[in-house]
Amino acid sequence: MDGAGESRLGGGNDGGSVGVQIRQTRRLPDFLQSVNLKYVKLGYHYLISNLLTLCLFPLAVVISVQASQTNPEDLKQLWIHLQYNLVSIIICSAILVFGLTVYVMTRPRPVYLVDFSCYLPQDHLKAPFTRFMEHSRLTGDFDDSALEFQRKILERSGLGEHTYLPEAMHHVPPKISMAAAREEAEQVMFGALDNLFANTNVNPKDIGILVVNCSLFNPTPSLSAMIVNKYKLRGNIRSFNLGGMGCSAGVIAVDLAKDMLLVHRNTYAVVVSTENITQNWYFGNKKSMLIPNCLFRVGGSAVLLSNKSRDKRRAKYRLVHVVRTHRGADDKAFRCVYQEQDDTGRTGVSLSKDLMAIAGETLKTNITTLGPLVLPISEQILFFMTLVVKKLFNGKVKPYIPDFKLAFEHFCIHAGGRAVIDELEKNLQLSPVHVEASRMTLHRFGNTSSSSIWYELAYIEAKGRMRRGNRVWQIAFGSGFKCNSAIWEALRNVKPSKNSPWEDCIEKYPVTLSY
Repeated sequence: MDGAGESRLGGGNDGGSVGVQIRQTRRLPDFLQSVNLKYVKLGYHYLISNLLTLCLFPLAVVISVQASQTNPEDLKQLWIHLQYNLVSIIICSAILVFGLTVYVMTRPRPVYLVDFSCYLPQDHLKAPFTRFMEHSRLTGDFDDSALEFQRKILERSGLGEHTYLPEAMHHVPPKISMAAAREEAEQVMFGALDNLFANTNVNPKDIGILVVNCSLFNPTPSLSAMIVNKYKLRGNIRSFNLGGMGCSAGVIAVDLAKDMLLVHRNTYAVVVSTENITQNWYFGNKKSMLIPNCLFRVGGSAVLLSNKSRDKRRAKYRLVHVVRTHRGADDKAFRCVYQEQDDTGRTGVSLSKDLMAIAGETLKTNITTLGPLVLPISEQILFFMTLVVKKLFNGKVKPYIPDFKLAFEHFCIHAGGRAVIDELEKNLQLSPVHVEASRMTLHRFGNTSSSSIWYELAYIEAKGRMRRGNRVWQIAFGSGFKCNSAIWEALRNVKPSKNSPWEDCIEKYPVTLSY
């Protein structure tokens, strides 16, 4: 048999031979089939997306031909006809002008993201694994089983050796106090805000709206009041302090700021997102409450939003959509991330074993709302057809998973942990490059709670990947249980801002992760 799959059968008394050729049909390799399917799908997408243009093209050709045959006499007759219907023309024009005026005056103004800043802690606050484990052992609060559990979590977490813990946690024993917690909050918030104001040249007194979110540390006066006092913000500022809303509170804060900007025109809004570790470290041995110790690290962000038309020229992004999903009505979802005391009276945050399943269901609900807002019509048709087929013919038909890569160029998935990123990469059928920003943020900074999506956006900028017109999807999960999405569109080719948190290390990333 030769390379073409040919077989020869010989026979006959005269020594002749009868040749019978059998051609085997060879199956394409799997990767070629996937490539062919990819191009078929892209072809379908472009066809449906440009269907209106294709349909209107013949009409445009007919109109062009007709217009080219119009002579001056025809135009003269049209003018005479309009002169005898002057009243109708004036009425129609007045209605048109009135309608356009009402539309312009009532339409919501765009919300621009002028710039944002992420806090970069000092080097002496780094917490490599060996130091973390040694300090945990020296506190004397953890038994051998708890120490071994923390060691395994660290090794499999996706965190690197250069994440940060607050000053109080570097002492043995840790210096846990209200003063130390305030110091951590001030370092993070003021560090991010100082850099933001320096990069944007905005006078703090021009800020009309301030939204601060921090889940576990809510002193009196509030964190927002601390910022007002530090920067001497104006007396009529509209300030808000969001507490207990988990890692997705950053998107909630943006949504609140957006709503305020739609009401109060010609102003700036600042959103500060952070979490506080100093008073919320768990010193017990309940394993479900030890996981946050291993994942959460110091971090924070400050975002400057504007509804001023003149800021469009210098703004980085425009806010397109915010979609929020809350499953707090379900008891299991409500308790899957829960602050409580263990049997010995020590306070911590417990993570349920059902967390990933609940997160998946909440994400499904969120993207069901988000999909029609962002997906091209080609994907919406496929999704709708699958639902119809499933309903009418076969209940076992797998639901069609929309290709969100056709709607977004970049994804900022909350760096809550390796499992969260893995699950979304699988369920949304993303490629490694789409989750690179999330994995590298988790490796470099750990889980910085609500600010993690901003470290991820800073990573994309530092890599020079954000081009004009690109859309980015920020996805965040939080206690309650909540899944919130924010969609931004780049207004220009975005370069990283000065003093980016990745400025001193971006050339080392991405790194190869081994679990």
